[in-house]
Amino acid sequence: MKGVFSAPGDYIYFKSQVPLHKIPIGTKQWRYYDFGPKVVPPLICLPGTAGTADVYYKQIMSLSMKGYRVISVDIPRVWSHHEWIQAFEKFLDAIDIHHVHLYGTSLGGFLAQLFAQHRPRRVKSLVLSNSFLETRNFAASMPWAPIVGWAPSFLLKRYVLTGIRDGPHEPFIADSVDFVVSQVETLSKDDLASRLTLTTDDASVGPLLLSDALITIIDTNDYCATPQQLKDQVSEKYSGARRAYLKSGGDFPFLSRPDEVNLHLQLHLRRVGVEPRPDLVRGVSEDTSGGGGNSSEQNDGNDGDGDDAPKDDTGSSGIMPPESQPPESPDSSQPPPAPESPDSHHSSDSQLLSNAKVGTTDAENLTFLCAISEKQQYIIASNIFQHFAWEFCTLYLLCRQAGTLYINWESCWKFRKVVV
Repeated sequence: MKGVFSAPGDYIYFKSQVPLHKIPIGTKQWRYYDFGPKVVPPLICLPGTAGTADVYYKQIMSLSMKGYRVISVDIPRVWSHHEWIQAFEKFLDAIDIHHVHLYGTSLGGFLAQLFAQHRPRRVKSLVLSNSFLETRNFAASMPWAPIVGWAPSFLLKRYVLTGIRDGPHEPFIADSVDFVVSQVETLSKDDLASRLTLTTDDASVGPLLLSDALITIIDTNDYCATPQQLKDQVSEKYSGARRAYLKSGGDFPFLSRPDEVNLHLQLHLRRVGVEPRPDLVRGVSEDTSGGGGNSSEQNDGNDGDGDDAPKDDTGSSGIMPPESQPPESPDSSQPPPAPESPDSHHSSDSQLLSNAKVGTTDAENLTFLCAISEKQQYIIASNIFQHFAWEFCTLYLLCRQAGTLYINWESCWKFRKVVV
């Protein structure tokens, strides 16, 4: 499967500019990206069961260029919700962050709510997408949850991937599915078992001290792995929250509809009082040579904030994708031009919001595919073949071994009778 998937160009550029931090805290290993001006209160992104810190790369690229600080984390190997709350609090202490704004999708949204419930002083606002309030439904659909820790890796991956719809997709949704599937392949057996345990372990979100006015709910109106009934429970619980509905986007709107999701995130951050610092952002040129920002992975042994991304003398950093870079000029070291006036920002925001509510245009609807793309068919077919081959071999060998043991036992019993 890894040989079939081709990473998007913007993701390759992102990996070349934004370092991946790895820090051990106690017995937990944390992987995360931290990009944007350090003086701005961060937006921390928590992925779902099938996600990693990499799935929010489009949010990191876009929002950091507008002067926001974005942190995207991997869910570490924890085996209970109480352990998650303690581990996440220690992580925030390690990177010297006291107050956070959380953006969680699916399982990440559930964990964000639990943290806000038990550590209310640290959470200033929430953005929830395709999330839920309790795990009872998932536990009922997974009766083998108590032995998930003993299940082989390929069975865990197969179970996670069956939750992703494999029907016909619009091209941008198909691309988002391909990307997430490639990220699932990077997860270990223990990573998957831990996340499935968090999804099925009995727990529910209690009352939050956080006002509904500080919560935004971003949901898609098309197919999603989270049942509509569970999403409706979230809307009912936070009746005063702001709502943003996307006509389509699938399970991963942050990848398939990044412009609309990023707009709603910006509006949320402005509403809760987070002021961006575009004056601390500097464009990154592709041909920039230097020691910083050219490594996609690094180990942090200190406070986790010392990333090697390009920085200015104030300690901030920014990223600019190749297609949006300005032409070279003799004064290329200067920061980009000042942002547009507030009126122009409001007009563009209103236009994008209108597009988000209305959904795709007729031209986009005409591009809807009636069948899975050839690449998607190959990925699914090869995945199913591998899993069924493993299952067949395992069952065959077990049956054969059991038959051999029975024959040996029966022969020994007859021989014992004759001797006695």
